[in-house]
Amino acid sequence: MSYSYSSEKQNPYLPLKKSPSSWSNLWFKSPNKALNHVVFTMHLKSLTKHQLQPHKALIFDRTLLLSDELLLRVFQKLPESQRKPNSLVCKRWLSLQGRLVQSVKLLEWDFLESGRLVSRFPNLTRVDLVHACIVWPRSCGVLLNHRVVSVPVDSEVSQNGFLENGKVLASNVVDRGLRFLASGYPNLRKLAVVGASELGLLSVAEECSTLQELELHRALQVFGLGCWIDDFGTRVYEVVKLELSGCEGSYDGIKAIGQCCQMLEELTLSDHRLDGGWLSALSYCENLKTLRFQSCRRIDVCPGLDEYLGSCPTLERLHLHKCQLRDKLSMRALYMVSGAVRDFVVQDCWGLDNDILGLATTCRRVKLLSLEGCSLLTTEGLESAVLSWKDLQKLRVVSCKNIKDSEVSPALSTLFSILKELQWRPDTRSLLSSSLVESGMGKRGSKFFRKI
Repeated sequence: MSYSYSSEKQNPYLPLKKSPSSWSNLWFKSPNKALNHVVFTMHLKSLTKHQLQPHKALIFDRTLLLSDELLLRVFQKLPESQRKPNSLVCKRWLSLQGRLVQSVKLLEWDFLESGRLVSRFPNLTRVDLVHACIVWPRSCGVLLNHRVVSVPVDSEVSQNGFLENGKVLASNVVDRGLRFLASGYPNLRKLAVVGASELGLLSVAEECSTLQELELHRALQVFGLGCWIDDFGTRVYEVVKLELSGCEGSYDGIKAIGQCCQMLEELTLSDHRLDGGWLSALSYCENLKTLRFQSCRRIDVCPGLDEYLGSCPTLERLHLHKCQLRDKLSMRALYMVSGAVRDFVVQDCWGLDNDILGLATTCRRVKLLSLEGCSLLTTEGLESAVLSWKDLQKLRVVSCKNIKDSEVSPALSTLFSILKELQWRPDTRSLLSSSLVESGMGKRGSKFFRKI
């Protein structure tokens, strides 16, 4: 009996004989490779099929079915607090939200010259370029807050002015930017700019016929040229509000403004450098209702004779804020020009004493008087002025330390009783002491320490 066959089966270490490969052997010997090959081929075919025949019912963004006009109407109904988060949803919503923006305070000048401002916000009506017109120091940790802008201050800050000429963009650069701005926004209504010349302002006047508010800073010698103001006023005749900050000029410039900008209702002068005699040109502003002085070291150094001053019959409001009022001649001329004023507001001004306020009695129609931070004014000077105004209805006296409650006369008390509105806080120290006495705080403390 031979056992050769069984011995070969039982010995696992003997090598097997090689046989030719077949599809079945390949399938069972390497199932993972075969399956991966088949699945990969099927997957490629399925991707190609889906790319060639997309499913029409599959829509990822259903807002794509809505038109831009309809989405804009929806966005307009939303509160302002939700507009910025909505603009981050997608690029389309960001573009649509830019159409709703109407007011911008520009921080970088390159954003205007590159055209990104017009493409990002195509419907602007109010643009503030003050911050962008100033060259800021790159590394500085000190900020100087001004009325319209916060300025980083370094060791090279100017002592004679708010900013040096080197800190402001050149006039040709500003004029070029104004041309870009005017061509992109023909419906512009308000503009604030620093260092513009007459060429840049004329380009704005040619394109933006609906301009109503203009705020100019450091426009040196611009308002001394009556010829360009004539061209400017004939194009922008709807200017209602004009603010001049740090501007130079003369009688002819202010006269041209009054003759050309016939709808001008509000004029603000901030730290002006106008020549003497300009005050008499205000009579040409026939529709002027508000005259405001801010941070002015002088009103008019040489107002001229009284017969040449004229008056503004439509003027209703006269505001003086942080100005030097020591010159009696210029203040007398200002009161004569403002004879029809009804609201007289003085805030944190230097030099307003009894004599300066007494000159204001030439304004017979005063109905509102507001005094704040007038330390030289006394109770006697206030009484003589307010008793002369028969139409006075509202009185506000705040932080005037030389006006005392104990010096109020019976006539002044009677006037207080018939006023429609009275705010009387002349001396904050006396007000604090009286409130402490009423509360009994000091008495309780004294008793406590006596017991100890």
